Amino acid sequence: MHLVLLYGAYGWLALIGGMHFTIDVGAQYIRGGRTPGPETTLYFGLNSAFALGQVAFGLLGIWLAWKNPTLLDQPPVMALSLLACLGWLAIAFGTMEYWEPKATTGLFGLILLAAFSTR
Repeated sequence: MHLVLLYGAYGWLALIGGMHFTIDVGAQYIRGGRTPGPETTLYFGLNSAFALGQVAFGLLGIWLAWKNPTLLDQPPVMALSLLACLGWLAIAFGTMEYWEPKATTGLFGLILLAAFSTR
């Protein structure tokens, strides 16, 4: 059960990061929904870093769960994962006005806590 929850947590993180990038960056860029300027550059940069950071961290977690699942049971790795989740939540609550990134990142944190409680 523990390994399934680990795969679920990090897989969810990679999925929501990819979806966030596709919807908030890719679709906005293709549609031309924002006029060029400093605010648009900040919007695209913030959302790109947020989403691609989630994808990279999620894929790293999946790879670690596949190669060495006992490594993810170590307290420093658990603390780093929870700290990353709290960082994404702080960015989402501090800079993003819509609720989806907050909810999906919060769900990652809950799945992560469930995985760590079953070790």
